[in-house]
Amino acid sequence: MHVNIEDSWKQELTTEFEKPYFKSLASFVKEEYATHTCYPPAGEIFAAFDHCPFDKVKVVIIGQDPYHGAGQANGLCFSVQDGVAHPPSLKNIFKELETDMGLPTPASGNLDRWAAQGVLLLNATLTVRADEAGSHQKQGWEQFTDVVIDTLSRKRENIIFLLWGGFAKKKGKKIDASKHFILLSGHPSPLSANRGYWFGNKHFSKVNEILLSKGEAPINW
Repeated sequence: MHVNIEDSWKQELTTEFEKPYFKSLASFVKEEYATHTCYPPAGEIFAAFDHCPFDKVKVVIIGQDPYHGAGQANGLCFSVQDGVAHPPSLKNIFKELETDMGLPTPASGNLDRWAAQGVLLLNATLTVRADEAGSHQKQGWEQFTDVVIDTLSRKRENIIFLLWGGFAKKKGKKIDASKHFILLSGHPSPLSANRGYWFGNKHFSKVNEILLSKGEAPINW
């Protein structure tokens, strides 16, 4: 698997790509894509990075796995391709946006418009086999994305990390809270949201309040 990733990220992560675990991961992913249908499309595996250069990151949202249904995943967590029905978690994200900021649900669930404004939409695992949730977990992706989060935490400051659900909270436990902002909530999945752990967190307006307080442009959610 040739790592075709945006230049600023390549500069930050280049030593990672040479490590044995990543070479093993690359071989695994290459074989999986050659022998099975996998998502996202190969050219979009690193889309989260390509849409959001290292020095432009203002907000990080941590997801777990890409969607494993046909035509859904586009390399950005929670996001789907244009024209694809909104999955349940994304519907709840848009519902919270509506109650928090009065924004109507957009026609497209493609969140590349967020990424272009500095929102890194990072899944912990960047690939998946079709119809097999979690099938590419524990192959090295988690180690790689831990390094991504650690690198941002060490080299940048005043990034707002949105940790939704137990998995994201665990993934973000090494973030330096003395120089970054961490907003916690339950996961937007129906299981969590319907128990009262998601709705009303007002994360989207809180992000913009923090950005404005730092003299940064707010996100046009």
